[in-house]
Amino acid sequence: MAYSNSTSARGNLPMAWINGIFANWKLAALRRNRYLTTLRLLEGMTDRELADINISRLSIRDVAYEAAFGKSR
Repeated sequence: MAYSNSTSARGNLPMAWINGIFANWKLAALRRNRYLTTLRLLEGMTDRELADINISRLSIRDVAYEAAFGKSR
């Protein structure tokens, strides 16, 4: 059985705005967590392990940023 709410768009606008803020906050928190996790994993690797995956120690932060945010700084 399908249900339908018939509320005006005007009445939902503030709630939609608040939900959008929380969705953006949650996405930012997930991306930040992915960045920090990737950063910790890469920083914990030896120079040999980093060389095996073709990452220099100087580029760890850039690689972690790109993994989390999908773009380079």
